[in-house]
Amino acid sequence: MGFLKVWAPDAKRVEAKIGVSRFAMERREKGWWMLESPMAAHGAGYAFIVGGKEPLPDPRSPWQPQGIHGPSRILDHGKFLWTDSQWQPPPLSSAIIYELHVGTFTPEGTFAGASKKLDYLKDLGITHVELMPVNTFSGSRGWGYDGVDLFAPHEVYGGPEGLKTLVNACHEKGLAVILDVVYNHLGPSGNYLGRFGPYFTRRYATPWGEAVNLDGPQSDEVRRFFIDNALMWLRDYHMDALRIDAVHAILDISAIHFLEQLAFEVEDLESCLGRHLFLIAESDLNDTRVIRPRALGGYGIHAQWNEDFHHALHAALTGDQDGYYQDFGHLADLAKVLTKGLVYDGVYSKYRRHIHGRSAAGLSGNQFVGCLQNHDQVGNRAKGERISHIVSRNLVKAGAALVFTAPFVPMIFQGEEWGASTPFQYFTDHEDPDLGKAVREGRRSEFAAFGWDPEEIPDPQAEETFFRSKLDWDEVQREPHAEILEWHRSLIELRRRMPALRDGRMERTSVQFDEDARRLIMKRGAVLVVCNLAEIGQRVPCPGLDGMKIVLASEPGISPKSDGIWMPGHAVAVLAGE
Repeated sequence: MGFLKVWAPDAKRVEAKIGVSRFAMERREKGWWMLESPMAAHGAGYAFIVGGKEPLPDPRSPWQPQGIHGPSRILDHGKFLWTDSQWQPPPLSSAIIYELHVGTFTPEGTFAGASKKLDYLKDLGITHVELMPVNTFSGSRGWGYDGVDLFAPHEVYGGPEGLKTLVNACHEKGLAVILDVVYNHLGPSGNYLGRFGPYFTRRYATPWGEAVNLDGPQSDEVRRFFIDNALMWLRDYHMDALRIDAVHAILDISAIHFLEQLAFEVEDLESCLGRHLFLIAESDLNDTRVIRPRALGGYGIHAQWNEDFHHALHAALTGDQDGYYQDFGHLADLAKVLTKGLVYDGVYSKYRRHIHGRSAAGLSGNQFVGCLQNHDQVGNRAKGERISHIVSRNLVKAGAALVFTAPFVPMIFQGEEWGASTPFQYFTDHEDPDLGKAVREGRRSEFAAFGWDPEEIPDPQAEETFFRSKLDWDEVQREPHAEILEWHRSLIELRRRMPALRDGRMERTSVQFDEDARRLIMKRGAVLVVCNLAEIGQRVPCPGLDGMKIVLASEPGISPKSDGIWMPGHAVAVLAGE
């Protein structure tokens, strides 16, 4: 005997439709409705009818084979045969994270296609594969951040079975898996949650509309919905970690914040499973309470993306001063973030026009994920340009060197490791033509405000925008891509080999710089990272170079003297004591 249940606290009548049959459901406590039936078995299609209206997909649908508007399908998680019972993920402190988008990572654009590249990732030195959101979203192509069926893996990618097969294969190769989840909003198409109950509130607003109701009347079951979703990915899909999108838009003034409750319940699950689990937040707040332990008044999230590091490094390499980059652009910013964890840690932000952030004192660099590129920082540019499209090859090398030698957990974005020529653009596939038009016009007007010709902005709805963003794996063996790939491979191996580079104690990192000469020296234990970010060659003073040798250099012929090192323009070298 199987059963179906749904939360619809204000409904007078709820029916379940299984196949072509309709059954009245029984009301239970706290607004839940239940049906026991032998028809509620694995693979059966079903939907819910609230108040006599049209059938709707289950808010907690585990399987949506016909897309966001189609019926749900019952899934028995116990039917998949896992082979990873002895698996434990590597600690975050030793992680090399690789962020990928399933639809553009391979020509197939599926979980099965991604599985074919696991040997490549392993050989590169990757330890953790981070998947952009894979829950069901509108149409066949998209970034996944406008998902609506949060419990159901996207069918076009391979559905529940395909995702489990990919995760199992990753674990067989020794690769941990991080899944990107979105709990601050749902997509605009196929979002039926409001038809079932008070999942949203107008007391707050987000960039995407109404906020999720996490602290108002009847919010207990709404919180339960999202926390159960997180636990499902970790338990039933064997994910090793979750990356939580835009936590600054998770609006909650409860005494126990949603993130704190989530961290506590994940800890509980970890003890039950006997497998290490962790959470990574994306936060625009620079509020280090997110990653401080609960015992010290924090939320207990394990790590967060370090936006200040990305912005400081990007601005130093490119000279960009648009938008939030106006707060960066000096080597002093880069020096501060490398030694203090954040640039804006309670100081005035010109871009925000107020004091921003909180001190990271006492935190480990291993609680921050640092990168030069990610899906946002590439895809939210007008044409999806990568750093390799903007600066010289040697500046790309310098930026990569700082990512892999910084006291943070390094992350790269798909194709970054070979300087992929393909962009990563913003693409959607909304079936509603009015919504598609609104997305297209909104994208163009957004960049027109920055002086772009609207006609030059790629159409998110156009199929070619999606195909343009697919990686071209044929170029990996060609120059200059092969050279950049070997540089990344060498940096990853260097980080693995030298314990000082994995030491998260930021107080053990020191940085000297000359703003005018555009040179920077970072010392991490017995390792020196020397950067000449100027266009012209120059001698970089480095007292105490006796006994140091170059272990990696972006240009041949760089050799240290006792008190300095001559470097060509846009060059970087890593030195270590003998």
